[in-house]
Amino acid sequence: MSDAQIIHAGCVLVGEAGLLIRGASGSGKSMLAREVVSRAVQTGRFGRLVSDDRTRLEVRNGRLVAQPVKPLDGCIEVFGLGIVRQAHEPAAVIRLVIDLCESLARYPEEQDGRVALCGVMVPRIHMQAGAVSVDIAMACLSGVCDTVVTL
Repeated sequence: MSDAQIIHAGCVLVGEAGLLIRGASGSGKSMLAREVVSRAVQTGRFGRLVSDDRTRLEVRNGRLVAQPVKPLDGCIEVFGLGIVRQAHEPAAVIRLVIDLCESLARYPEEQDGRVALCGVMVPRIHMQAGAVSVDIAMACLSGVCDTVVTL
């Protein structure tokens, strides 16, 4: 079992699947998180914020679990408005990691499709920072199986 880590990332919950969104400041993490939650709700699925900007990761029963970091729990940044409060979940099991990048390889390498966090292998995709990519995120999240590999 790994120790908990606090990382620069946001997390949302869609159904029972946690989506961890990583990227540099200003890359669109909060915007993508809000879009994913909104799209989930619009399509009749459960969607809720878990964390924004800082996320606590730990392993529980072989699964990677994300939680908000106090005092940021229930807060999300809205560009142009600042920090706003909204309903949030206390934790999520991470099923997919999205890394927002400034430049992407046209054809990613096979090993880029997974990442180890706290000793747990999780499916990962890279997306263009700042691009509107909620459809891709939702499709990839829907296609992620429940298999998690612990190192």
